[in-house]
Amino acid sequence: MSLNNQIIWIYSTRSATGSNLFISSQQLPKLSVGPGKLLVSSRHIHTRRLLLSRTRAKHDHTVMTDDLSATKNIKSDMKNLKILDLDPGLEPYKDHFEYRMKRFSEQKMLIDQYEGGLEDFAKGYLKFGLNRENGSIIYREWAPAAEEAQLIGDFNGWDGWNHKMEKDQFGVWTIKIPDVNGSSVIPHNSRVKFRFKHSNGVWVDRLPAWIKYATVDSTRFAAPYDGVYWDPPPSERYEFKFPRPPKPEAPRIYEAHVGMSSSEPRVNSYREFADDVLPRIRANNYNTIQLMAIMEHSYYGSFGYHVTNFFAVSSRSGTPEDLKYLIDKAHSLGLRVLMDVVHSHTSNNVTDGLNGFDVGQPTQDSYFHTGERGYHSLWDSRLFNYSNWEVLRFLLSNLRWWLDEFKFDGFRFDGITSMLYHHHGINMAFSGDYNEYFSESTDVDAVVYMMLANCLIHSLLPEAMVIAEDVSGMPGLGRPVDEGGIGFDFRLAMAIPDKWIDYLKNKSDDEWSMNDITRTLTNRRYTEKCVAYAESHDQSIVGDKTIAFLLMDNEMYFGMSCLKEASPTIDRGIALHKMIHFLTMALGGEGYLNFMGNEFGHPEWIDFPRVGNDWSYDKCRRQWELVDTEHLRYKFMNEFDRAMNLLDEKFSFLASTKQIVSSADEEDKVIVFERGDLVFVFNFHPDNTYDGYKVGCDLPGKYRVALDSDAWEFGGHGRVGHDVDHFTSPEGLPGVPETNFNNRPNSFKVLSPPRTCVVYYRVEEEDILVETGVEEEETLVETMKIHEATPATEGKAQSSEIPEEEDDEDERLI
Repeated sequence: MSLNNQIIWIYSTRSATGSNLFISSQQLPKLSVGPGKLLVSSRHIHTRRLLLSRTRAKHDHTVMTDDLSATKNIKSDMKNLKILDLDPGLEPYKDHFEYRMKRFSEQKMLIDQYEGGLEDFAKGYLKFGLNRENGSIIYREWAPAAEEAQLIGDFNGWDGWNHKMEKDQFGVWTIKIPDVNGSSVIPHNSRVKFRFKHSNGVWVDRLPAWIKYATVDSTRFAAPYDGVYWDPPPSERYEFKFPRPPKPEAPRIYEAHVGMSSSEPRVNSYREFADDVLPRIRANNYNTIQLMAIMEHSYYGSFGYHVTNFFAVSSRSGTPEDLKYLIDKAHSLGLRVLMDVVHSHTSNNVTDGLNGFDVGQPTQDSYFHTGERGYHSLWDSRLFNYSNWEVLRFLLSNLRWWLDEFKFDGFRFDGITSMLYHHHGINMAFSGDYNEYFSESTDVDAVVYMMLANCLIHSLLPEAMVIAEDVSGMPGLGRPVDEGGIGFDFRLAMAIPDKWIDYLKNKSDDEWSMNDITRTLTNRRYTEKCVAYAESHDQSIVGDKTIAFLLMDNEMYFGMSCLKEASPTIDRGIALHKMIHFLTMALGGEGYLNFMGNEFGHPEWIDFPRVGNDWSYDKCRRQWELVDTEHLRYKFMNEFDRAMNLLDEKFSFLASTKQIVSSADEEDKVIVFERGDLVFVFNFHPDNTYDGYKVGCDLPGKYRVALDSDAWEFGGHGRVGHDVDHFTSPEGLPGVPETNFNNRPNSFKVLSPPRTCVVYYRVEEEDILVETGVEEEETLVETMKIHEATPATEGKAQSSEIPEEEDDEDERLI
């Protein structure tokens, strides 16, 4: 059985359970949704009316003089829904798209009218929190439920009676503290807190919501965090020296956690990561790094996903200036830096988190929804009210803060599924029915926020890259806002690692389906780009295993020495590790991601300090010494990782829209496809070597090996000749695909050993002559002799028992 000529630009969705649904454009559901399906609750109407009255009162000097023009613009936006042209299956949901586009346009219009535009609106960090203005420190905090408020800290002995704050009609508290003798009353790097009284008369201390640095007393167990006033003198302030690198054609992303990047069982620093780990990433030919756990989080074991302080860098790894050093160093190496941003929820902590500002007030006066809608039952965290004006200011300003102050090049948005739906994806197995995406379950407030966020990011930094983590497969997530999409540049292909885990855990090698694997890798929506990955941090944490560990398990402890022959388990493990990662990269998306250490098959899992392991850091590190030790086989997987990234750097196949699977043969266990002008041959058979295996291709000419997983330098057996020219033969009638070989107009023959992947590139004749300095006729004669003399590998299952029938188009074992 073969899967022939599968063009991978298809309409598809992906389920929450990780399974992919292969849906052609003809199979898309033709269901309608009337206007009544569009969520417009009385509470939402009330909130928006309240917002409008507040903003008009706040800016009573401003008059809306162009209402008619604004209305025309909104109607124009609603009609400009190109996304419906890309996917005709979305036409029945036109009302939904028009409604959310109307909501987006109205929200943006209000921001333009009353805040001077989206970019100015996102400068909230210049107004809120602690800032210097004209020889004073001005502190502002939005806390509508507070009845009294004070600023306390080291500067006043934690006694705030002399530093009381005043509240305006919109719930914003303010205090101005003039300098004394030309010096700030609040010293740089000193502790501060916001103290306020709520309706029951109780005074509480909280970290300022916009605090830019927060620290904890490491000598006290479970000590609360303190806000820190961060305003270093010019001599201590880091100044960026290097410009942002240009945006790559396709991202090759190295996902990293700074704290656990040391080879020692401790928390690593930003500067150590910059000096020790960044050169490794650059050497392996990645062009982008994605940093996890940057925003401050009091519980280290949350991997940075229970954020307590959104504007503060995680103090465990250093200061804000240290993080700037890291990013500048990355830019100097040509690496762009993405930040793992968490705007889907926030820590449930009260004393040191944003949750501490919720003291029972109604939704419109809080960062969060009230009741069940404001709480995520599985994550034990609070959920934002994305329709609230000050929440929008806070979150959008947070994005601008990291772009402007720290020079990040973009974001990976975590937990998008929780934002997209009122049910947050809990107990929801997405089947691909479009009603699951466009119904009462859709949280339009959150969708509008994400549209605003993507507009802001790309306005501030046109070359930014923004990636969405969504398990539902929401159509339009990766299309521009002006087309009716949500505006992300990429989405993570989250079903791919689930498929590999299922195969490695539950299927023997002879049960692996080439069609199933190929379908999973190519199952993505038309024109919505994906970042593919075989494993990320999710597959590396305790409770699961990395791909290397699944393949080789405890033999990795004693079988990785090159000083003795590899066992069958190690030989299989290294071979499949290379194939799985490379096939995922080459066929799974328009970008590729790898988590720190998995490039060399890091053994074991990640286990953060917690009660269950007696707060140990033993497995919260990366064992770089394994890949650095010359006689260990980890180096082979690392070298192959470096080589496959280099292949994309040279041939840009990830950015190519030419992606064709010409064969996925279940009996041979071979997958053949083209990406760009490269031809990829993956032989997953555990035993069979195919000598003279016929593969289809598009362009005629000569092909040579560009990358071979079986090469000696990658821990292979060196069975494929790299100095051989493979000459194509025409197949069938020109322009008549059904007469071609696997619907390809040309073919050539290769040697394909078991558990190997080999890539072939087309070489122009003049390029060969320049390389060799040999006359064309001599080159042709010599290469033909070499090709004829290439023997099949001894000791392997051969195809000689299959009769040679060169005129049989279905026979590929020649």
